Amino acid sequence: MMTTNKEIDSFLSQYDDVVFKNALLLRDVLLKSLPGITEQLDSKAKMIAYCYGQKYAELTCVLIPSKKGLKLGFNRGVELTDPDKLLEGTGKISRYVEIKSKEQIRSKSLRKLIAEALALYQQKQVKK
Repeated sequence: MMTTNKEIDSFLSQYDDVVFKNALLLRDVLLKSLPGITEQLDSKAKMIAYCYGQKYAELTCVLIPSKKGLKLGFNRGVELTDPDKLLEGTGKISRYVEIKSKEQIRSKSLRKLIAEALALYQQKQVKK
C-alpha cells in the first residue's frame, strides 16, 4: 500500500514546526539516497517506514517524529559500523539517530549511515 504525500504531510503536520521541517528534509534525503524505496505511513505506530517489500526484513529505516523531536531508526542498526558514533539505543537489532538540526540531516556522517543501511539490505538479498 503506497502512502500519498498528502497523508504523510498531514501526519507530520501534527508535530511542531521544527520537527515538521526536519522530517520533510530528512524524507527528501532518504528518498534520494534509497533508490526504489517504498515509503509507508504507519499512523498507529506514529512512524513512516522505508522498505523494499512487505516483510520486516525488507525494512531499511523508519522516521519517528514525536513531541520531543525526530528520530531516524535503522532496522539492523546493530550491524552498522557507525564510525561517527551517531547511533543510540540498546535494542537487540535496531538503533536510532536523534535528529537535532538541518546541518545534521545534510551531514556526510548521516548520509554514510543511510548508504551503509542500504548496502546491508542489498547484501542480505544476495545471500537469499
